[in-house]
Amino acid sequence: MAFIKRLGWYLVGLSIGIVFLAFFLKKKSADSGTEFCYFPNCRVLKDLRSKPIAYAPELEAQFTQDSILWKSFFKDGTVDFGQSDTKAKPCKVYHISNGPKAIQVRNCPEKVEVVRLDQTPRD
Repeated sequence: MAFIKRLGWYLVGLSIGIVFLAFFLKKKSADSGTEFCYFPNCRVLKDLRSKPIAYAPELEAQFTQDSILWKSFFKDGTVDFGQSDTKAKPCKVYHISNGPKAIQVRNCPEKVEVVRLDQTPRD
C-alpha cells in the first residue's frame, strides 16, 4: 500500500509540474516571440526569416502588389528538400511551396534572394 501512496503523490507532483511548465513556456514564447524549431523545415524557414530578403528584378513588381503572399511562404511554407540544393556554396538553394504556388530562394550568409515564382509546385 505504501508504494501506491508514493506513486500517487509522485503523479500529483508530476502533473502540477507539467501544467506549470506548459503555462510558463507558453507565456514566455508569446511575450518574446520565441519558437522552438526542432524539425528541418521549421529551422530552414526560421533562418530565412532572420535575414533581409532581396527579390529578382522580374519579381519586384509582384512583391509590391502582394507582400502577404511572400510572407506566407516564409511562415507557413513547406521546404522540398528533394528539389533543394543544400550543399551549394556559398548560397544554398531551397524550393518552398505553399498551396498551389512555389518559390525558389537562394540562402546566402548575408541575405535571402527570391529567384523564381512557380504557379504550381514541381513534382
